[in-house]
Amino acid sequence: MSSARNFQFKSVTYTGLGQGPRVIIMGATHGNEICGTEAIKRVMAELDSGALRIAAGSVTFVPIVNPLAYQKNERNGDRNLNRNLFPKDDPQDFEDQIANWLCPLLAQHDVLLDLHSFNAAHGEPFVMVGPVNNDGDLEPFRHAEKERALARRLGVRRFVTGWMAAYGGGVKRRSRGNAAELETVLRYGVGTTEYMRTTGGYALTLECGQHLDPRAPEVAYRAIMNTLAFLKLVDAPEPEPVPFDEMEALQMVVVHDKTDAADAFSRSWASFDPVIEGEQIGTRADGTPVVAEFSGRILFPDANANANSEWYYLTRPNPEFGR
Repeated sequence: MSSARNFQFKSVTYTGLGQGPRVIIMGATHGNEICGTEAIKRVMAELDSGALRIAAGSVTFVPIVNPLAYQKNERNGDRNLNRNLFPKDDPQDFEDQIANWLCPLLAQHDVLLDLHSFNAAHGEPFVMVGPVNNDGDLEPFRHAEKERALARRLGVRRFVTGWMAAYGGGVKRRSRGNAAELETVLRYGVGTTEYMRTTGGYALTLECGQHLDPRAPEVAYRAIMNTLAFLKLVDAPEPEPVPFDEMEALQMVVVHDKTDAADAFSRSWASFDPVIEGEQIGTRADGTPVVAEFSGRILFPDANANANSEWYYLTRPNPEFGR
């Protein structure tokens, strides 16, 4: 276990005179994803200089959510913070220490914008959005309209929904009906945005571009400014939503696991590569071909996945998004 004594946590809140929502904006949930950190520092400098002013509500900035991972310039400190994010009575690792500070902080807010970047060599920014309104057991929610309205104003055109449903379907297959194991592993799928929704708020994860892409901090900065303007925290024109005919909305449908460490992709796949029904995606260790069961796009392919863990997701178009 890492020593928490070597680190401290920092959040900065700006509060306006008028009534408004309580917004929290975070960077470096994963330590090598620093575009959000850079954008947050830029906005804070504008607020501190007086060039920008919070007129209503409040915004809390967390420039570096995971200081251990940030110091290492790696995705994780001891583990992935964006999984199993709950307060712990008996914290076992540094990320548990973060959770014990971060979860109560999230619960004090209404809206979360979590700024990330991705490893793929190419690809455009996208935003991960939560479920439709529902009162089910997996991810009950009641702010879909507000969440999707904000998502359409972040400045990106690609939207991905269905994380917990697709992840949960894979968990159910792996657990084979073991209720205790199912509950434990489903909890593992809860990250910052999922936890925020359990507190009664709404939340978006914005993937701003490739880790080292110089445009990624600009994407993050624009998203922050658009969020502050749309939620009326600052006196600025309301940003226009991306038009429906320019949007690409995708629903995560199914996750496929590696059943053996020797399972292999047929080629080097990247997130959002298109696949057509029947196209070969990989080969099982016993030689059985793995083919796409429908046409869509592949997401989060992991050639280095371990046996009995997530290998890749398939998405299909989600024409109902936002309508």
